[in-house]
Amino acid sequence: MSFSDVHLHLHSIRATELRAEAAAHSHRTVRREARARARLGWFLVELGLRLVNRPSRPRIRPA
Repeated sequence: MSFSDVHLHLHSIRATELRAEAAAHSHRTVRREARARARLGWFLVELGLRLVNRPSRPRIRPA
């Protein structure tokens, strides 16, 4: 095996490792973003329910 073959083989191994790392990172990021979107969605639902169920206040008319 010549030097260039060894270098190519090492490069291939490292590229495979980097692809696996990138895939794991993007999967974690997607889960984190999905969780954040879900929390934001439920917060907006709760806010909407509070606004709808708020007791009405009598309006004050200017004199």
